[in-house]
Amino acid sequence: MLLYVDDIVLTASSPQLLHRVIAALKNQFAMKDLGPLHHFLGVAVQHRSDSLFLSQRQYTLDIIAHHGMSACKPCTTPVDTCAKVAAEAGPPVADPTSYRSLVGALQYLTFTRPDLPTQFSKFAFTCMIPGRHLVAAKRILRYLQGTISHGLVIPRSAPTQLTVYTDADWAGCPDTHRSTSGYAVFLGSSLVSWSSKRQPTVSRSSAEAEYRAVANGVAEATWLRQLLQELHQSLQFACLVYCDNVSAVYLSSNPIQHQRTKHVEIDLHFVRERVAIGAVRVLHVPTTSQFADVFTKGLPSSVFMEFPSSLNGRFSHAKMDLIYLHKGRTDFTM
Repeated sequence: MLLYVDDIVLTASSPQLLHRVIAALKNQFAMKDLGPLHHFLGVAVQHRSDSLFLSQRQYTLDIIAHHGMSACKPCTTPVDTCAKVAAEAGPPVADPTSYRSLVGALQYLTFTRPDLPTQFSKFAFTCMIPGRHLVAAKRILRYLQGTISHGLVIPRSAPTQLTVYTDADWAGCPDTHRSTSGYAVFLGSSLVSWSSKRQPTVSRSSAEAEYRAVANGVAEATWLRQLLQELHQSLQFACLVYCDNVSAVYLSSNPIQHQRTKHVEIDLHFVRERVAIGAVRVLHVPTTSQFADVFTKGLPSSVFMEFPSSLNGRFSHAKMDLIYLHKGRTDFTM
């Protein structure tokens, strides 16, 4: 059950159980059954026999129109490949409030657009003095103009395997020299979790930055594995974690604590313990097959065009078949 104020979305393992839950809720609350789910908090939900499709098309159109970009020329990528701009680069904009509003609105789009998160940690860092980052934010609007109908596809598949792709952009921030970690977690063939986040400390080597990204991905996979156990959907196979840095892969299984890595001891022991008990396997993947690459840096258009489909982000149409309820006024106090 997903509850937000007075709106409820329900799903269950069988129609019979679903109807019993609805009947139990109606005994306590004044409910209105709106039938199959088609829209929830700005997210349109469509259903087909082999997948679900989540999109925020109308929300995207509203953002573009609100910021006067309805007639803008589309671009092929949301982030420039040379996007490492200092926090105070360029003169401050006259109205930073509009910039902050735009960044906040765009962040909500990341729920169905895994091709967008790369820049938002940088935008949040520059909300007080936007400078040249306003140009970067408007570039995202131009990208959205050409991909309005894109969204997230959740294909029907057996949830038997957790697969994680991790990546890091070493010392990518020109102000703090901190790295950006990114990961994408797949349950079966469905993308269920993704992240692009600046690391809390400066990494002294690319291997260290990549290993911290691996640790973040393993932590997310560990939580998801525990959640699946609580839902009685325990996984039978070890989680596969793919990293494109050979040194980071070696560190995950090497029991020897080297002098140059002892300052990341907590991350080292955390990942190694998961590897030792057989819950995780850390493997190398070529950069060309590293799906998390899009979360850490700007990519050329020729490379970027392959990533939305790899992350199950694409254009689609369909019809949905979940249950959407509206909780009306009632004397029952929760």
